[in-house]
Amino acid sequence: MAVPWEEHFRQALQEKLPNPYRKIPEQNADHFPPVLRLLEKRRELADADQGLRAQKEVSSHRSPDKENIVVFQTTMAALKQRREQLEQKEQELKGSLVRFDKFLQDAEARRSCALRRAAEERHQASRQEAEVLRLRAQLGELQRERARLQRRLRRLEPCARLLGQVLEQLPQEVPELVARFDALADTQAALRLTERQRLGELEEARARLQRLRDTGQDELLRQGQRRAQLLERLEEARERRLHWESKWVQIQNTAAEKTLLLGRTRMSALNLFQLVCQHQRQPPALDIDDTEGQLEQVKLFILDLSAMLASLPQAKPAALAP
Repeated sequence: MAVPWEEHFRQALQEKLPNPYRKIPEQNADHFPPVLRLLEKRRELADADQGLRAQKEVSSHRSPDKENIVVFQTTMAALKQRREQLEQKEQELKGSLVRFDKFLQDAEARRSCALRRAAEERHQASRQEAEVLRLRAQLGELQRERARLQRRLRRLEPCARLLGQVLEQLPQEVPELVARFDALADTQAALRLTERQRLGELEEARARLQRLRDTGQDELLRQGQRRAQLLERLEEARERRLHWESKWVQIQNTAAEKTLLLGRTRMSALNLFQLVCQHQRQPPALDIDDTEGQLEQVKLFILDLSAMLASLPQAKPAALAP
Protein backbone atom coordinates (compact mmCIF):
# COMPACT_ATOMS: atom_id res chain seq x y z
CA MET A 1 0.00 0.00 0.00
CA ALA A 2 2.96 2.38 0.49
CA VAL A 3 4.04 2.41 -3.17
CA PRO A 4 0.70 3.69 -4.62
CA TRP A 5 0.53 6.46 -2.01
CA GLU A 6 4.12 7.44 -2.82
CA GLU A 7 3.30 7.55 -6.54
CA HIS A 8 0.13 9.53 -5.79
CA PHE A 9 1.97 12.22 -3.80
CA ARG A 10 4.77 12.34 -6.37
CA GLN A 11 2.32 12.80 -9.29
CA ALA A 12 0.35 15.46 -7.38
CA LEU A 13 3.54 17.39 -6.60
CA GLN A 14 4.74 17.13 -10.22
CA GLU A 15 1.40 18.49 -11.50
CA LYS A 16 1.56 21.48 -9.13
CA LEU A 17 5.19 22.33 -9.91
CA PRO A 18 6.10 24.30 -13.12
CA ASN A 19 8.03 22.65 -15.93
CA PRO A 20 11.57 23.70 -14.84
CA TYR A 21 10.91 22.33 -11.32
CA ARG A 22 9.30 19.00 -12.24
CA LYS A 23 12.41 17.06 -11.14
CA ILE A 24 12.51 18.51 -7.62
CA PRO A 25 10.68 15.53 -6.02
CA GLU A 26 13.24 13.15 -7.53
CA GLN A 27 16.20 15.25 -6.36
CA ASN A 28 14.73 16.08 -2.91
CA ALA A 29 13.39 12.77 -1.67
CA ASP A 30 13.49 13.83 2.01
CA HIS A 31 10.02 15.34 1.67
CA PHE A 32 8.27 11.97 1.28
CA PRO A 33 9.59 9.75 4.14
CA PRO A 34 7.33 11.42 6.78
CA VAL A 35 4.32 10.70 4.62
CA LEU A 36 5.47 7.15 3.97
CA ARG A 37 6.25 6.60 7.64
CA LEU A 38 2.80 7.92 8.56
CA LEU A 39 1.15 5.58 6.06
CA GLU A 40 3.28 2.68 7.32
CA LYS A 41 2.26 3.41 10.93
CA ARG A 42 -1.37 3.59 9.89
CA ARG A 43 -1.04 0.25 8.14
CA GLU A 44 0.61 -1.26 11.24
CA LEU A 45 -2.17 0.21 13.37
CA ALA A 46 -4.78 -1.32 11.07
CA ASP A 47 -2.99 -4.69 11.18
CA ALA A 48 -2.79 -4.53 14.97
CA ASP A 49 -6.43 -3.53 15.19
CA GLN A 50 -7.36 -6.44 12.93
CA GLY A 51 -5.23 -8.84 15.03
CA LEU A 52 -6.91 -7.59 18.21
CA ARG A 53 -10.32 -8.11 16.67
CA ALA A 54 -9.31 -11.65 15.70
CA GLN A 55 -7.95 -12.25 19.21
CA LYS A 56 -11.15 -10.86 20.66
CA GLU A 57 -13.23 -13.18 18.48
CA VAL A 58 -11.07 -16.16 19.55
CA SER A 59 -11.27 -15.18 23.21
CA SER A 60 -15.05 -14.77 22.92
CA HIS A 61 -15.32 -18.51 22.19
CA ARG A 62 -13.22 -19.37 25.29
CA SER A 63 -13.73 -18.50 28.91
CA PRO A 64 -12.66 -14.88 29.67
CA ASP A 65 -9.49 -14.42 31.60
CA LYS A 66 -8.98 -11.37 33.79
CA GLU A 67 -5.33 -11.03 32.85
CA ASN A 68 -6.12 -11.24 29.14
CA ILE A 69 -8.83 -8.64 29.59
CA VAL A 70 -6.39 -6.26 31.30
CA VAL A 71 -3.81 -6.83 28.55
CA PHE A 72 -6.45 -6.28 25.91
CA GLN A 73 -7.66 -3.05 27.53
CA THR A 74 -4.08 -1.80 27.88
CA THR A 75 -3.36 -2.62 24.26
CA MET A 76 -6.55 -0.89 23.15
CA ALA A 77 -5.66 2.22 25.17
CA ALA A 78 -2.17 2.25 23.65
CA LEU A 79 -3.62 1.80 20.16
CA LYS A 80 -6.12 4.59 20.79
CA GLN A 81 -3.34 6.90 21.94
CA ARG A 82 -1.23 5.86 18.95
CA ARG A 83 -4.18 6.52 16.62
CA GLU A 84 -4.65 9.98 18.11
CA GLN A 85 -0.95 10.70 17.64
CA LEU A 86 -1.14 9.53 14.04
CA GLU A 87 -4.23 11.67 13.39
CA GLN A 88 -2.43 14.68 14.88
CA LYS A 89 0.62 13.99 12.67
CA GLU A 90 -1.69 13.59 9.68
CA GLN A 91 -3.28 16.99 10.36
CA GLU A 92 0.18 18.55 10.71
CA LEU A 93 1.25 16.92 7.44
CA LYS A 94 -1.88 18.21 5.69
CA GLY A 95 -1.14 21.71 7.00
CA SER A 96 2.47 21.50 5.78
CA LEU A 97 1.22 20.26 2.37
CA VAL A 98 -1.15 23.24 2.15
CA ARG A 99 1.68 25.62 3.07
CA PHE A 100 3.96 23.95 0.53
CA ASP A 101 1.25 24.28 -2.14
CA LYS A 102 0.90 27.99 -1.32
CA PHE A 103 4.69 28.34 -1.47
CA LEU A 104 4.71 26.71 -4.94
CA GLN A 105 1.97 29.06 -6.14
CA ASP A 106 3.87 32.10 -4.84
CA ALA A 107 7.06 30.81 -6.47
CA GLU A 108 5.24 30.32 -9.78
CA ALA A 109 3.80 33.84 -9.57
CA ARG A 110 7.23 35.34 -8.82
CA ARG A 111 8.76 33.30 -11.64
CA SER A 112 6.10 34.46 -14.13
CA CYS A 113 6.62 38.07 -13.03
CA ALA A 114 10.40 37.73 -13.37
CA LEU A 115 10.09 36.13 -16.83
CA ARG A 116 7.70 38.86 -17.97
CA ARG A 117 10.01 41.57 -16.64
CA ALA A 118 13.02 39.92 -18.31
CA ALA A 119 11.13 39.69 -21.61
CA GLU A 120 10.21 43.38 -21.37
CA GLU A 121 13.83 44.30 -20.59
CA ARG A 122 15.07 42.22 -23.53
CA HIS A 123 12.53 43.87 -25.81
CA GLN A 124 13.51 47.31 -24.58
CA ALA A 125 17.21 46.50 -25.00
CA SER A 126 16.59 45.30 -28.56
CA ARG A 127 14.73 48.54 -29.33
CA GLN A 128 17.53 50.62 -27.85
CA GLU A 129 20.12 48.63 -29.80
CA ALA A 130 18.16 49.17 -33.02
CA GLU A 131 17.92 52.91 -32.22
CA VAL A 132 21.69 53.04 -31.57
CA LEU A 133 22.36 51.32 -34.90
CA ARG A 134 20.06 53.75 -36.69
CA LEU A 135 21.71 56.77 -35.06
CA ARG A 136 25.16 55.40 -35.93
CA ALA A 137 24.12 54.95 -39.55
CA GLN A 138 22.67 58.48 -39.61
CA LEU A 139 25.87 59.85 -38.03
CA GLY A 140 27.92 58.09 -40.70
CA GLU A 141 25.73 59.60 -43.46
CA LEU A 142 26.11 63.08 -41.96
CA GLN A 143 29.86 62.69 -41.64
CA ARG A 144 30.11 61.59 -45.29
CA GLU A 145 27.91 64.52 -46.36
CA ARG A 146 30.09 66.92 -44.33
CA ALA A 147 33.25 65.56 -45.95
CA ARG A 148 31.69 65.89 -49.43
CA LEU A 149 30.69 69.50 -48.76
CA GLN A 150 34.15 70.31 -47.42
CA ARG A 151 35.78 68.85 -50.57
CA ARG A 152 33.40 70.87 -52.76
CA LEU A 153 34.14 74.00 -50.73
CA ARG A 154 37.87 73.50 -51.19
CA ARG A 155 37.37 73.05 -54.96
CA LEU A 156 35.23 76.19 -55.26
CA GLU A 157 37.35 78.38 -52.98
CA PRO A 158 39.66 79.63 -55.83
CA CYS A 159 36.61 80.47 -57.90
CA ALA A 160 35.18 82.49 -55.01
CA ARG A 161 38.44 84.45 -54.66
CA LEU A 162 38.48 85.07 -58.39
CA LEU A 163 34.88 86.30 -58.35
CA GLY A 164 35.67 88.60 -55.43
CA GLN A 165 38.57 90.14 -57.35
CA VAL A 166 36.38 90.56 -60.44
CA LEU A 167 33.67 92.25 -58.38
CA GLU A 168 36.20 94.73 -57.01
CA GLN A 169 37.19 95.75 -60.54
CA LEU A 170 33.61 96.01 -61.91
CA PRO A 171 31.54 99.24 -61.78
CA GLN A 172 28.90 99.97 -59.08
CA GLU A 173 25.91 98.47 -61.01
CA VAL A 174 27.22 94.92 -60.80
CA PRO A 175 26.80 94.57 -56.98
CA GLU A 176 23.19 95.70 -57.38
CA LEU A 177 22.67 93.03 -60.04
CA VAL A 178 24.22 90.43 -57.74
CA ALA A 179 21.97 91.55 -54.86
CA ARG A 180 18.99 91.35 -57.21
CA PHE A 181 20.07 87.86 -58.26
CA ASP A 182 20.39 86.81 -54.61
CA ALA A 183 16.92 88.19 -53.88
CA LEU A 184 15.50 86.29 -56.85
CA ALA A 185 17.28 83.11 -55.70
CA ASP A 186 15.81 83.54 -52.20
CA THR A 187 12.39 84.08 -53.71
CA GLN A 188 12.80 80.94 -55.84
CA ALA A 189 13.80 78.94 -52.75
CA ALA A 190 10.77 80.27 -50.85
CA LEU A 191 8.50 79.39 -53.77
CA ARG A 192 9.96 75.87 -53.90
CA LEU A 193 9.38 75.50 -50.17
CA THR A 194 5.80 76.71 -50.58
CA GLU A 195 5.35 74.29 -53.49
CA ARG A 196 6.57 71.39 -51.35
CA GLN A 197 4.17 72.40 -48.56
CA ARG A 198 1.29 72.61 -51.03
CA LEU A 199 2.23 69.19 -52.43
CA GLY A 200 2.25 67.79 -48.89
CA GLU A 201 -1.19 69.29 -48.21
CA LEU A 202 -2.40 67.86 -51.53
CA GLU A 203 -1.13 64.40 -50.58
CA GLU A 204 -2.86 64.69 -47.18
CA ALA A 205 -6.10 65.76 -48.92
CA ARG A 206 -5.83 62.79 -51.28
CA ALA A 207 -5.24 60.46 -48.33
CA ARG A 208 -8.28 61.91 -46.53
CA LEU A 209 -10.34 61.51 -49.70
CA GLN A 210 -9.24 57.87 -49.99
CA ARG A 211 -10.11 57.26 -46.35
CA LEU A 212 -13.51 58.85 -46.89
CA ARG A 213 -14.07 56.67 -49.92
CA ASP A 214 -13.10 53.54 -47.98
CA THR A 215 -15.34 54.63 -45.12
CA GLY A 216 -18.18 55.24 -47.59
CA GLN A 217 -17.72 51.78 -49.08
CA ASP A 218 -17.75 50.20 -45.61
CA GLU A 219 -20.84 52.21 -44.72
CA LEU A 220 -22.55 51.11 -47.94
CA LEU A 221 -21.74 47.49 -47.13
CA ARG A 222 -23.09 47.88 -43.60
CA GLN A 223 -26.24 49.56 -44.84
CA GLY A 224 -26.69 46.81 -47.44
CA GLN A 225 -26.37 44.16 -44.75
CA ARG A 226 -28.80 46.08 -42.55
CA ARG A 227 -31.23 46.39 -45.48
CA ALA A 228 -31.02 42.63 -46.06
CA GLN A 229 -31.66 41.99 -42.37
CA LEU A 230 -34.62 44.38 -42.37
CA LEU A 231 -36.03 42.68 -45.48
CA GLU A 232 -35.73 39.32 -43.75
CA ARG A 233 -37.49 40.72 -40.69
CA LEU A 234 -40.18 42.22 -42.99
CA GLU A 235 -40.76 38.83 -44.60
CA GLU A 236 -40.96 37.20 -41.18
CA ALA A 237 -43.43 39.89 -40.05
CA ARG A 238 -45.54 39.31 -43.18
CA GLU A 239 -45.56 35.58 -42.54
CA ARG A 240 -46.56 36.17 -38.93
CA ARG A 241 -49.30 38.58 -40.09
CA LEU A 242 -50.69 36.03 -42.54
CA HIS A 243 -50.53 33.35 -39.85
CA TRP A 244 -52.41 35.48 -37.32
CA GLU A 245 -54.88 36.66 -39.97
CA SER A 246 -55.69 33.03 -40.71
CA LYS A 247 -55.96 32.43 -36.95
CA TRP A 248 -58.30 35.44 -36.65
CA VAL A 249 -60.50 34.17 -39.51
CA GLN A 250 -60.60 30.75 -37.85
CA ILE A 251 -61.51 32.37 -34.52
CA GLN A 252 -64.25 34.43 -36.21
CA ASN A 253 -65.63 31.32 -37.89
CA THR A 254 -65.58 29.43 -34.60
CA ALA A 255 -67.23 32.37 -32.85
CA ALA A 256 -69.91 32.49 -35.55
CA GLU A 257 -70.54 28.77 -35.18
CA LYS A 258 -70.70 29.11 -31.39
CA THR A 259 -73.03 32.09 -31.73
CA LEU A 260 -75.30 30.15 -34.10
CA LEU A 261 -75.28 27.17 -31.73
CA LEU A 262 -76.07 29.48 -28.81
CA GLY A 263 -78.96 31.02 -30.74
CA ARG A 264 -80.32 27.60 -31.59
CA THR A 265 -79.99 26.53 -27.96
CA ARG A 266 -81.80 29.62 -26.75
CA MET A 267 -84.57 29.10 -29.34
CA SER A 268 -84.90 25.47 -28.24
CA ALA A 269 -85.07 26.52 -24.59
CA LEU A 270 -87.68 29.19 -25.47
CA ASN A 271 -89.77 26.65 -27.41
CA LEU A 272 -89.63 24.20 -24.51
CA PHE A 273 -90.60 26.96 -22.08
CA GLN A 274 -93.55 28.00 -24.27
CA LEU A 275 -94.67 24.35 -24.53
CA VAL A 276 -94.49 24.06 -20.74
CA CYS A 277 -96.50 27.27 -20.35
CA GLN A 278 -99.10 25.99 -22.85
CA HIS A 279 -99.30 22.67 -21.02
CA GLN A 280 -99.73 24.45 -17.70
CA ARG A 281 -102.11 26.92 -19.36
CA GLN A 282 -100.22 29.85 -17.95
CA PRO A 283 -98.90 32.92 -19.75
CA PRO A 284 -95.07 33.17 -19.99
CA ALA A 285 -93.89 35.05 -16.90
CA LEU A 286 -90.19 35.29 -17.85
CA ASP A 287 -88.34 37.50 -20.28
CA ILE A 288 -87.46 36.07 -23.66
CA ASP A 289 -83.70 36.59 -23.01
CA ASP A 290 -83.82 34.83 -19.60
CA THR A 291 -82.65 31.48 -20.93
CA GLU A 292 -81.47 30.18 -17.55
CA GLY A 293 -84.86 30.90 -15.94
CA GLN A 294 -86.66 29.22 -18.83
CA LEU A 295 -84.49 26.12 -18.49
CA GLU A 296 -85.12 26.11 -14.76
CA GLN A 297 -88.88 26.16 -15.35
CA VAL A 298 -88.54 23.34 -17.90
CA LYS A 299 -86.46 21.39 -15.39
CA LEU A 300 -89.13 21.85 -12.66
CA PHE A 301 -91.84 20.78 -15.06
CA ILE A 302 -89.91 17.63 -16.04
CA LEU A 303 -89.30 16.81 -12.37
CA ASP A 304 -92.97 17.27 -11.53
CA LEU A 305 -93.98 15.16 -14.53
CA SER A 306 -91.48 12.45 -13.54
CA ALA A 307 -92.85 12.41 -10.00
CA MET A 308 -96.39 12.11 -11.32
CA LEU A 309 -95.42 9.25 -13.62
CA ALA A 310 -93.63 7.51 -10.75
CA SER A 311 -96.75 7.75 -8.54
CA LEU A 312 -99.10 6.28 -11.15
CA PRO A 313 -98.16 2.56 -10.66
CA GLN A 314 -98.67 2.94 -6.90
CA ALA A 315 -102.03 4.65 -7.24
CA LYS A 316 -103.38 2.07 -9.74
CA PRO A 317 -103.17 -1.03 -7.39
CA ALA A 318 -104.63 1.09 -4.61
CA ALA A 319 -107.59 1.87 -6.84
CA LEU A 320 -108.14 -1.85 -7.75
CA ALA A 321 -108.08 -3.09 -4.13
CA PRO A 322 -111.80 -2.37 -3.15
